[in-house]
Amino acid sequence: MQGVELAAAPPRIACESFVEGENKVCQCECDAGMTEPTLQAVEEENAGGNSSFAHAVINMVAMLTGLGQLSIPYALENGGWSSAFLLIGLGMVCAYTSHLLAKCLDKRPRSRSYTDIGQEAYGSKGRIIAATFMYLEIFFALVSLTISLHDNLSLVFPGTPISARWAHMSSSQLMTVIAVLIALPSLWLRDLSSISFLSSAGIILSIIIFASVALTAIFGWVRSDHEIPALRIRNIPMISGLYVFSLSGHIIFPDLYKSMKDPSKFTKVTIVSYTLVAALYMALAFMGARMFGPDVSSQITLSLPSHLVMAKVAQWAIVLTPMTKYVLEFAPLAIPLDRRLAGSMSSCARTAVRGTVGSVVLVVILVLALSVPYFEYVLSLTGSLVSIFISVVLPCGFYTKICWPSLSKPLFVLNVLLIGFGCVLAVFGTISSSKSLIKSIQGHTSS
Repeated sequence: MQGVELAAAPPRIACESFVEGENKVCQCECDAGMTEPTLQAVEEENAGGNSSFAHAVINMVAMLTGLGQLSIPYALENGGWSSAFLLIGLGMVCAYTSHLLAKCLDKRPRSRSYTDIGQEAYGSKGRIIAATFMYLEIFFALVSLTISLHDNLSLVFPGTPISARWAHMSSSQLMTVIAVLIALPSLWLRDLSSISFLSSAGIILSIIIFASVALTAIFGWVRSDHEIPALRIRNIPMISGLYVFSLSGHIIFPDLYKSMKDPSKFTKVTIVSYTLVAALYMALAFMGARMFGPDVSSQITLSLPSHLVMAKVAQWAIVLTPMTKYVLEFAPLAIPLDRRLAGSMSSCARTAVRGTVGSVVLVVILVLALSVPYFEYVLSLTGSLVSIFISVVLPCGFYTKICWPSLSKPLFVLNVLLIGFGCVLAVFGTISSSKSLIKSIQGHTSS
C-alpha cells in the first residue's frame, strides 16, 4: 500500500517474528475459529517501545506519503480547486479515526495490530473482516505499483526494441515482466527481518517526487499559468477515492502506537503528521495542476518534460521502488503463513512454500496490471472499495463496540454519522471508478 513501511525503523513484525525492534520471545496462541494467532507478548505491554515523538512523526509521514501522492495533482485538476477542502476534510476524519484506534488500544492493551482490534471488537468475525480488507488493500496497492512501474519504464527506456515472437506484448509490457522477474527472488528470502532497511525507500521516493515538481515550478522550466476550475461535481466521487487512498495508513498505526516511548502522545503525533502531509499534498496538487492544467497525468512524474534531469531522476526512482517494495508489501501476508507452518515444516520448507505463494500472487498481480493499465481508476477503486473502510468505517465501528460502556451520546452520533458518510462515499466512489475503468477497458478493446 502506499505504505506498509516505517521509515528509519524496522517494519514491526512484532509478535509475528519479534517485539518492536528487539528479539524477544512471544507466545502466540490460536483459538478455535480464528484466522490468525492471538498475540500476547511475554513482557509487559508497551515494553521495548523506543520511538520518540519526532521519530513517530517521521514514520507516519513516510508511510502516508507513498504511492497515492502521484495522483494528487490529477485529482485536484479533475475535481476543481474547491476539492482541496474535501482533501482537508478527509484528512481531519482520518486523523480522528487514528485517534480512535489509539483509544481502542488503550482499552485493550493486549491488542497489538489492526486485526487484534477487530478481534477485540467483534470476535473472530471482526478479525476476519479486518484481515480481508487489509489484504485487499495490499493486493490492489501492488497492482497500482506495477502499473506505475509499467508506465514509467516506457519513459526511462524510450524506444527500446524488445520483442519476443511467442509473446504478444509491447516493449513496455515485456520490460515490466523482466523487472518483476528481477524482483521475484526477494520473495524467497529466509530472514524477513533482513529487509527492514528497504523501508526508507518510501520517504526517499516522496522527497524526490516533491523536489522534482517543486524545482520544475520554482525555476520556471514549465510555466504555471493554467487556471484550475472551481468545481467539477461529477468527478468528486471518483477523486474522493484517490484522496482517501492517499490518506490511509491505519493498518500500521497500531504498530506506531506500540513502538512509542510515550503512547499517550500518539494523538499529537497524528495531528502533526496529517497537518504536514496535507500541506505537502496541497502544495504538490496546486503546483502540478497549475503547470499542466487539463493535460496533467494521473502520475505527476509522467507530466514532467522528458528532457529535464529532474524528470528522469523521479522516473528512475519510481522504476526502482517496486524492486524494494514487493517484499515489504508481502511481509504481512508471508509472516502469518510462516508461523502457521512453523510446527509442521522445516525452515527451508517454509521458505519454499512462502516463496511459491508469493511468486504466484505476484504473477497474478503482474497479469492484472498489464491487463488493466489504468492507474488512476485502479487507485480510485482501491480507495473507495477498501481504504475508506480501513480508515473510516471500521475504526468507528471498532471504537463504538469496544468503548460502548463509556461512550457519550455525542461521540456515538458522530461515529454513526462517519460510518454513514464512509459507506455513502464508498458506494458512489466505487460505482464512479468502476464505470470509468470499464469504459476505458472497452475503449481499449474496441481500438
